[in-house]
Amino acid sequence: MSGRFVTVEGPDGSGKTTAARHLAGWLEARGVATVLTREPGGTPLGDEIRRLVLHLRDVSDDLDPRADALLFAAGRAQHVARLIRPALERGAWVVSARFSDSSLAYQGAAYGIDADEMRRLQAFATGGLEPDLTLLVDVPVEIGLARTRRRDEWNRFEDTEEAAFFERVRAAYLELAAAEPERFRVIDGSGSVAATDTAIRQVVEPLLTAR
Repeated sequence: MSGRFVTVEGPDGSGKTTAARHLAGWLEARGVATVLTREPGGTPLGDEIRRLVLHLRDVSDDLDPRADALLFAAGRAQHVARLIRPALERGAWVVSARFSDSSLAYQGAAYGIDADEMRRLQAFATGGLEPDLTLLVDVPVEIGLARTRRRDEWNRFEDTEEAAFFERVRAAYLELAAAEPERFRVIDGSGSVAATDTAIRQVVEPLLTAR
């Protein structure tokens, strides 16, 4: 593979989706062929799984954590096979808002599924694909939740879970980052969008010069 795979992670309300979109636009402006995507999503199957696990209240509000993890993994497997690997193989950069680390943080740490089982599931779903760089946009839980209250669309995590759930998610993300400092960069997302964008570009710039 000659492309680069960059993931943008973070708890709800961190600004990771906006950061991923802005990063992809900045890369394109620098002449880098870039594919912007997200999870769940990225393929027709992924988009349908997104609707089921996040926004279809009658289904997603009653998901067993194991069923939840398997649905996310199914969408991820399709995402890797149909979008991410083909893009990398033709030399494009892929910027994805969320990838396997989100399942380790949410379904694993926050919902209490065994970490080793979750890692095996992610390895199977991704075929062993790992990001070249993971940008963890970190914000205190109270800031993230205040931001999500401005949204209109019902979301299972944001509209059903308490602050303690998101504290576990944030702690898990920071533990993942500490365990893999060569892959992760922690970005302070508590300030302005522009400040987050600047911090991310400073991290990504060296990868451009190393192409």
